[in-house]
Amino acid sequence: MQAVILAAGKGKRMGKLTVAETSLMLKIKGKPLLEYKIKALPKKIKEVIFVVGYHSMHIISHFKHHYDGRRMIYVLQSNLNGTGGALHLAKSILKDKFLVIMGDDLYHKKDLEEMLAYDLAIMGHAVTDPSLFGMIKDDGHGLMLDVIEKPQTSRHKLANVGVYMLNRDFFEYELVPVGNGEFGLPQTLAAMAAQHKIKIHKARAWHPIGSQEDLKRAEELIQTFL
Repeated sequence: MQAVILAAGKGKRMGKLTVAETSLMLKIKGKPLLEYKIKALPKKIKEVIFVVGYHSMHIISHFKHHYDGRRMIYVLQSNLNGTGGALHLAKSILKDKFLVIMGDDLYHKKDLEEMLAYDLAIMGHAVTDPSLFGMIKDDGHGLMLDVIEKPQTSRHKLANVGVYMLNRDFFEYELVPVGNGEFGLPQTLAAMAAQHKIKIHKARAWHPIGSQEDLKRAEELIQTFL
């Protein structure tokens, strides 16, 4: 089985730390963040496709073409046109079902393992302030209907954390624009909801890393994700 890691961004909120390095190669307890991502992948994942961009050679030279018993493939996203655009760059490589994860967040190993049981799924985590996240709109029976970006209030409590179980049906749908020339993966997945059952998996743990403070906090939390 394959996994796609979206790893093209710079990590602008990291300030000076990402002048000469991609945020995904910043260290947590002496190891690059991406190493933890690879170690957390289920054993069934035999091939990892990185969608890279900013300082891509730092990722490629570290993981090369085989790492941790897995084949590594790299696709360059020169035009940062969103998560949907990023995934489409790997379209010709992907087969059957595949896991998609964001490069800059920490996810629990067991959550990623459990996602493999679904045909189509999105992972969510409970948050207290919906205005900071894309909130997953559900049908009351554990299925996704939509993703509402940063609502001031929401009766839906699970934020989209950027983990998806997808299949090639995804590519039969036109990418949904989300502004600024970008196309959204979760918004396109939501467009599938009328014809497909998209399961919502509630994450046991999640830690987004978008700032230097988040990175410091990850040092304290990393053991809970292993």
